[in-house]
Amino acid sequence: MLPPQTVHIAFEAGPYRMQMGLLAQDPLDLVEIDEHYPAEMAERRLLLAERRDEVFAVEPGSDAACAEVLARLADVLPVRFPDWFVRDGAMLHNRLLDEAWNVAAPDLHPLEVAARLVQEDFCLLRPGPDGPVLVAAALCFPSRWRLGDKIGRPLADVHGPVPIYPERLAKPVDRLMDRLVPGKLVQRINWSMLDDPTLFQPVRKTELEADATITPQNAGERLYLRTERQTLSALPGSGAVLFGIHVHVYPLARIAALPALAAQLADAVRALPPEIRHYKRLEGFEAALLAYLDLRGKNVESGRSVA
Repeated sequence: MLPPQTVHIAFEAGPYRMQMGLLAQDPLDLVEIDEHYPAEMAERRLLLAERRDEVFAVEPGSDAACAEVLARLADVLPVRFPDWFVRDGAMLHNRLLDEAWNVAAPDLHPLEVAARLVQEDFCLLRPGPDGPVLVAAALCFPSRWRLGDKIGRPLADVHGPVPIYPERLAKPVDRLMDRLVPGKLVQRINWSMLDDPTLFQPVRKTELEADATITPQNAGERLYLRTERQTLSALPGSGAVLFGIHVHVYPLARIAALPALAAQLADAVRALPPEIRHYKRLEGFEAALLAYLDLRGKNVESGRSVA
């Protein structure tokens, strides 16, 4: 039986702080596997078949790094998940999907094979004159950005639309990439609030008008907390950095069922600077969201839910 989906909490009460928020992780925790594995793997395969140009891109000269990603997965998966993945020489057997891959000489591009093994998206970054450059990616579940717009560009440009990032994080992030040590894994979590649970979301919504159909009464079912568990690790052979992204989507009602979390999320939303609030596209439903959270956070001291 697959484990339940992990609930990652990335928001906190108090003043807003833009920071990397990195935590060291066991290198074997490179990926997560949960109850959504069968459905998400089916969706990934459909996207790779029907919208490949939108979800897969490889720059010239990055093949060695891509092969290293697959080799690393082939080493990690049988150790971390021995009930589901078995290594037999060059063959990696995936019991969850009843298939096997020759990881030494795969039939498909090695980065695509990696994308067909796990729920994570993978991006590869290599050093460049203007900082780390996005040179390859299997990105099936983008959070409102297009791979085609970012591939081949420095990381600072990739994050260009993010407010405050150029002033606060661009240089620290570039320095982090240079300091990553092979054999180590770091993790960070980010969050957004959306009115759409779809995993494949390459297009940002630009309309900011209030959606009158989202109300304090139905916000729990109409809104979704979307988090990304992001991991960073250095690949020793190629010198590239592997950036993993596991997207989780939770109905707001699931998060707000705990009064303390409802109150914490309301505080975090209120603390967002105007430019971040605009970037997260909260204006269209913010009033309904906060009213819903405030109602469920009222009993935070007693720990009782009003749901």
